[in-house]
Amino acid sequence: MRILIADDDSTSRTVLAGVLKKAGHEVQAAVNGAEAWRVLRQPGAPALVILDWMMPGMDGPEVVRRIRALETDTPPYVLMLTSRGEKTDIIAGLDAGANDYLAKPFDPGELRARVEVGRRLVEMQAALIASREALAQQATHDPLTGLLNRRAILDKLHQELSRASRIGGAWAVGMCDIDHFKQVNDTYGHLTGDEVLCGLARILSESLRPYDSTGRMGGEEFLVIAAMQEQTDPEVIFDRLCLRVAESKMTTRSGELSVTLSIGVARGAAGITVDGILEAADAAMYQAKNEGRNRVVHAG
Repeated sequence: MRILIADDDSTSRTVLAGVLKKAGHEVQAAVNGAEAWRVLRQPGAPALVILDWMMPGMDGPEVVRRIRALETDTPPYVLMLTSRGEKTDIIAGLDAGANDYLAKPFDPGELRARVEVGRRLVEMQAALIASREALAQQATHDPLTGLLNRRAILDKLHQELSRASRIGGAWAVGMCDIDHFKQVNDTYGHLTGDEVLCGLARILSESLRPYDSTGRMGGEEFLVIAAMQEQTDPEVIFDRLCLRVAESKMTTRSGELSVTLSIGVARGAAGITVDGILEAADAAMYQAKNEGRNRVVHAG
């Protein structure tokens, strides 16, 4: 793993680096606390740091205090290297936020052992964060299409409504339903139907702007939230989306298939509720189906 060592004594840095490199670690050296602090604020900074207590300008405990003040989910593991042997000094270093300490002159075997403890803790922390992110992904995303699930896209809609009530701004939602999707399942099977759903999800994601949102409401229904900037016409956005889907070919186990969408669009307006805008978009979507499908209808 990558390890940062900070020590103003060149001999000590050389010895430290030699022991760590021999143990298979990648070493980055800093000549004082200020340089170590600069390195630790950069993206991809080392996850384990060995700091000498006594350094000119900014000593080890000060670097540790600054590290612990950072808002991050991945703080570095800090091993304090000190020639101070008094318990009060050791306690002061640990209270500042150091994870462990090692007295000078250090034993190479003890250094390797303490670094190994730090490495295991860093890896455990990374695994916990990865597990937490995976759980968050599962809680907010549809397992089939990878889009936001019903709860998450509705939460997003609530957020847009709240933001608009505070600072203004316009937006529109489109309720999108795949035309004759039951025929796809009945003719080709549900596995092919799943591939069509995934293909549509990909088209929606590729067609929308970075600040738009889309999610699967359930079955073959999808919701699109489109921000309306000045001079933006929601008709253009959703008409283009409808045409893009109709012209696309989706590769499935049953060959290339095409589907069309019926889209009902409702604009956000002052005083409207989430239920109100969803009802308006849903009614417009059913009107699109009644008028022949493969089209966009805007709520009045």
